[in-house]
Amino acid sequence: MDLGLIYRALVDKKVDIVAGNSTDGLIEALHLVPLVDDKHYFPPYDAVPIVRRDALAKFPQLRDALSDLANKISAEEMRHLNSEVDANQRDPAAVIRTFRASKSL
Repeated sequence: MDLGLIYRALVDKKVDIVAGNSTDGLIEALHLVPLVDDKHYFPPYDAVPIVRRDALAKFPQLRDALSDLANKISAEEMRHLNSEVDANQRDPAAVIRTFRASKSL
């Protein structure tokens, strides 16, 4: 089911709990509460860069540039950025520029 519909069902009290994605902007926009998975039931779904070998061969500096981004954004920050784009209809490029400036990237 579409996650937007799942979250709306939660807000409309048609369900009590759902499984969603921890970085979805609607969590923040709808003032929902992500629970901590202290039993580690769900596997982590961390974002990772995926690059073609020929791109790395053509642009070897890409590997270091991507490595510099490691651990620079938390799930909460990503959720906020997604909310800015999804709920507040902000331009994705502008949201990223602001974020990058805040992290000196």
